[in-house]
Order: sequence, then structure tokens, then C-alpha cells
Amino acid sequence: MVSVARPLADSLADAADPNAWLAGARAGLPAEDLAQLERAFSLAREQYAGRKLGHTDEEMFSHAVHAAAIIADLNLPSVTTAATLLAGLPLCRDDAHAWLTEKMGKEVADLVEGVARLGRIAEFAGQSDAVTPEARAQQAEAMRKMLLAMVADIRIVLIKLAWRTQTMHWLAKVPDEQVRRRIARETQEIFAPLANRLGVWQIKWELEDLAFRHLEPDNYKKIAKLLDERRVERLQFIEDVLSTLRSELAQAGVRADVAGRAKHIYSIWKKMRKKHLDFSELYDIRAVRVLVDKVSDCYAVLGMVHSLWQPIPGEFDDYIAHPKANDYKSLHTAVIGPQDKVLEVQIRTFDMHEHAEFGVAAHWRYKEGGRGDGEYEEKIAWLRQLLDWREEVSDRQGLASAFQTALFSDTIYVLTPQGRVVSLPQGATPIDFAYALHSDLGHRCRGAKIDGTIVPLSTPLENGQRIEIMTVKEGGPSINWLHEGWVKSHRAITKIRQYIRQQNAHVAIDAGRVAFEKELAKLPPGQQPNLEQVAEKLGHARIEDMYAAIGHGELGMRAVHHALLALLPPEPAPELEPEDIVHKSRAGHDASGILIEGVDNLMTVLAKCCKPAPPDPVVGFVTRGRGVSIHRANCVTLKRLSAEAPERLISVDWGLQEGSVFAIDIEVMARDRSGLLRDISDVLSREKLNVTAVHTQSRDAHARMCFTIEVRQVADIQRVLARVGDVNGVQEVRRI
Repeated sequence: MVSVARPLADSLADAADPNAWLAGARAGLPAEDLAQLERAFSLAREQYAGRKLGHTDEEMFSHAVHAAAIIADLNLPSVTTAATLLAGLPLCRDDAHAWLTEKMGKEVADLVEGVARLGRIAEFAGQSDAVTPEARAQQAEAMRKMLLAMVADIRIVLIKLAWRTQTMHWLAKVPDEQVRRRIARETQEIFAPLANRLGVWQIKWELEDLAFRHLEPDNYKKIAKLLDERRVERLQFIEDVLSTLRSELAQAGVRADVAGRAKHIYSIWKKMRKKHLDFSELYDIRAVRVLVDKVSDCYAVLGMVHSLWQPIPGEFDDYIAHPKANDYKSLHTAVIGPQDKVLEVQIRTFDMHEHAEFGVAAHWRYKEGGRGDGEYEEKIAWLRQLLDWREEVSDRQGLASAFQTALFSDTIYVLTPQGRVVSLPQGATPIDFAYALHSDLGHRCRGAKIDGTIVPLSTPLENGQRIEIMTVKEGGPSINWLHEGWVKSHRAITKIRQYIRQQNAHVAIDAGRVAFEKELAKLPPGQQPNLEQVAEKLGHARIEDMYAAIGHGELGMRAVHHALLALLPPEPAPELEPEDIVHKSRAGHDASGILIEGVDNLMTVLAKCCKPAPPDPVVGFVTRGRGVSIHRANCVTLKRLSAEAPERLISVDWGLQEGSVFAIDIEVMARDRSGLLRDISDVLSREKLNVTAVHTQSRDAHARMCFTIEVRQVADIQRVLARVGDVNGVQEVRRI
């Protein structure tokens, strides 16, 4: 049976005497874990000697021991408790990571370094200039996401929460009211919701109540006084209820743990304010909790409670059938109890209660207890959903490795010089950052600093970095930002295109001509395709229209490059006349899988204009110097060639050899969104299809993508069209 968590106050009381706490923490530890914990305790005492925490003036060693007591009470492995004891070491030594790696091992050193980094970012972001409640709420949510995105191990967040909880217990001793309110507000807006998101209710409630005490001292005292005034009456009422319940449960043969449930001042105040209720009208001031072994027992107990006392309509919630977003499960009901007083009853299993109390911390306990893989994987899957992780769990070997993953893989979080958190797509650059703040800032952006160091505008940003944009007084964006792939966010791309489109047409044409000529210069000397054909292939009636599209950023240079290569004139070669081949006596086929009637050992080439593949009807066209070009029967280019030289047409068919592959083009039309290209590429990868070229265009929130892929049979084509069509946002997919 799972043990019921004891109050944090008991853990902190134990830690008042560090030596006594250590003696208690030793109980039941294996020899190796015991040695590690004692070593961490000794190092912490030695390194923290005479040191105090800056803002609160609390002794560091005492603070660390109290925080470690909180972590130990969550029943995490001793390595986490050891790291908690030493989490303040970076404040004492510049070489903390290397020193700790030598003394305690890499796992402890990495956890301590992660906590220190998290602390620095949280402190800096706490200086945000957000003023309105709405702006503060948005900033706090972005901050919570950034903190989670930055950590490779969720235990780092738990350690940080434990340190913050002890800070809040000490806060009443800080004389500066402004400091107290700043720390309390940061706790209420960032750290308590983090504890809630991770499901660590013990810490969540503690942080909420302590922050409320300093932010709303009058309301806190009022509710605390009301609770205290009726304490004796309420305790007697609860004892009568518990006695009745225990008797009924024993008669029914249901094994259960029944207890009164503590109420938290902040949650009482929130409910009073939200529902406009007086203190006496609250249902859950008098509350009990029933813990049972099985889910079926939960509903049996619910029926028992409703038969004992009259249920209040509209006050029943089945969080077992419909769990909360963080996977909280329980039955909640309110009834008219003894003396016609309202009573709230919560009913859940012991496992549900453990999850409700310990949240994410419970997952290490499941692993330590040797639970089966199925249950372990189910709980890890819940955690990933809770934290909005984007990838499925694949590692079944170790819990630590399952948590060491990139959270929020599509998004990064960076900071302005004022501490505001800005979310950007993965791979974003300072240009994206500038446009996220203001269009004009993006237009005038000419340089950037990351954490005080000047960097190129093409530098990819990373979580937690502080970005400063360097601007000119006047000017606009460069079309090369798009052509060079320096811009990732849809907002920045749209703003740059809008700016360029608003400029004079001749400016866009000139810019496009320069970019086109630069691409043209990459071709082999002496080989230049017909520019009108290039424009036509790219969908433009005139060369100037093509230049304008390039200049406006609507036509990418990758598409231009492929069009140029496709239209290169053939190298001079001896002409292959039809009469050289008409008298051959038997059929043959070559490595391309083409069977030519009456001909053997003749080179064939699959036409790039239509990319034929089995079982397409095909026709051969005898070229001058490149053998037989194989076209689809309905190919537009073939129709033009046959009109010019019908005598060069030749009958061909597929004569497939084992291992033959054929290149085809598919076109995808979709709503543009972050991650679209990745999702389609993942589908093609899962189908084990080789992608040889990709062209993408995006305009007005719509994307057009062309993929060249290699297939072996017609079934491959139909299957990939169906799979790609199922991708979120895809509107149409077809072979071209």
C-alpha cells in the first residue's frame, strides 16, 4: 500500500537540527546511497560555512538542509537529495561543476549546474517591465514554459521548487517589504503554477499559501482567523463523520484509509472570490478523504456516502472517468452531512493519491519500486503529454534517460534586455526575434548581441539567451535574408515580403535580377539556358515577372537553381540517326527498366519533364546524342517533340529488373504552419522512400511543396499520396 504523504511542515521541523535530520534520512538507505548522502552533507557544511543567501540573509547550510528535507520527503532517489544539498555551490565557487564532478560524480554536478542556470534566468526574467495584469500573466506563462524547455531533467525543476519553498518559509524574517512582495509575486506567478503543472500538490499548496500571506496579508489573516475560530467545532464534526464512515466501510468489507482533509487558505480565498461566496457558504471547509485499493471500491464508497447523506445537486465531479489536464483522478462529492452541515468527500485509490501528492516525483518511485514496463510507460506517456512534449517515449531502459529529452522541440524561449520572454520557432535567428518585437525593429535590424557578444544575423538562437538588436535609423530588410534562409518565423517572412512588395516595382526587379545573375554564374562556363524558357518553367510569362517574383521573395533561389539545371543545353555529341537502329532483330532492355521493341543495347534516359514510372504508358523519342528519351504518353513536351519530328518516336515498354527505382514528383498544397515540412518528411522517411529534391514556396499562409522521390512500384505512389494527405494541414496532394 502507498503511504500517505505527511505535511511539509513535519519535514521542515525535522530539518531544524541538521544532524538529527541526517540521522533520520539514513534510515533504510543502501550503503552506496548512504555514503553519497553523507558526503554531500559534509561538503555542503564545509562549503557553505559562514555564507548567507543574498536577498533573504538566511544561512546557506540551513537553507540547503531544509530544501533537501522537502526533496527527501518526495521519496526521490538519494542522488537528488544530494544534489539539493549542494545546489547553492555555484554561488560559492566558479569551478563548481568540475569540482562537483570530481567529488560527487557527473550526475550530481549536472543537476546542480541546471539549478544554477535556471535560477539565473528566473531572476533575470523577474525583472520584466510588464505592468498590466494581462501582460504579467502572459509573461509568467511564457516564463514557465521557458524554464521547462531549458531543463534536460525534470528533477532540476523539483530541486528549484524545494529551494523556493524554503525561501518562502524564511521570508517573514526579511525586513524589506518590497523584497518580500517581489519574491512572493514571483512565487505566485511562476513557481506555484510550475508545481501545479508537475502535479506536486504538497509544494503547490505550500507556495500558494505562503505567497498569499505576503501579497494579501489582511485577507490571509481574516481567513486564518475564521478557520481558527471554528477549529474545535470543525474537528469534532469531522471526527463524527469519520466514525460513521469507518463503521459503514467495515460492515461492507471495504479496506480503506479515512481522514480529515486540510484546507488551504489561498484555495479558500480563490473560491470565495470566484463564486462570490461568504466563508460560511463554502462546501469544502469541512472535508474528508477516503483512500481505497481499487477503482471499483471508489464507486462503492461513493454509493455508501450518498446513502448516508443527501448529495447536493451539481456538486459531484468524476475525475476518474474524466481526469484533469494534469491527470489528477478522484471522485468529489458534496453532501448535507450531520447537523445539516455541508461536507465535501474525496474518494480515490492509494495510487491516485500518491500521484496527486507527488506528481512527477512519483515516477522515480515507480521505477525504484520495480513496477512493470506497461505501467511505467503509461505514466511516462502522461508526463510527456502534461509537459506538451512532442515525441513519443522510446527508451524503456532507464527513467533518467526517458526524462532527458528536448522539451517543446518546436519552440525556443529567449529574453529581451528588459527580461521579457519571447517564444520563437526552433532555428530562429536575431531577425525573427526583432520582427517578433516590432516590424519596424525588424526592418532596421542590422546586427545583434547574444548575452552581450556581437553575432551574425544568421546565428540560430537557443533557449534562455538574452538578445539585443542593433539598428540603423532608416532602412529596410534585405531580400537576401529570405534567399539565404536566415528567417524561420512566418511573421518575419510575411513582414519582409510585405515591405519589399510595397517598394517600387523596378527596385524588386533589380534585386531579383542581381540574385538571378548570381545563381546563373554558378553554371558551367559556356552553358546558359534560354532565359524565356527558364521564366516559363517557373510559371512566369516574362523574364521581368520572374525577376520581380525573386525580388519580392515569392520565388526561392532553390527553385531557380533546379530550373536552370533542367534547361541546360545538351553537350555536343555524335547524332544518333533512326536508321542506325531500325534493323536490329531482337528486343532488349537496359538498367532503367525499359524494354525497346526490336532494339538491344541502346541507352535510355527517363525524361525529367514528366518523370515516368511503372505502370505509366510510355513512348520513346530518339534524341541526338543521348539515346532514347522515355516520356509518359501524355507528356506535353513529348507532344511538342512528336509534332516537330514524328519519325523519332519509338515503341517502348517497361521491362523491369530487380532493384529498379524511378524518380517521381509529388505536389503538396497545404496551410502553412511551423513543422509542416518536418511532418511530411517524417511520413516519407517512415515509408522508406528516398527524397532527392524538395522545393517549397509559402505565400499568404499557404504552402506549395514539391518532392522528388524514388519509388519501385505503383503501389508506392498510391500509398505515399494517401499517407501525406493525412498530415495535419495538407489540403491536396498529387503526382505531377
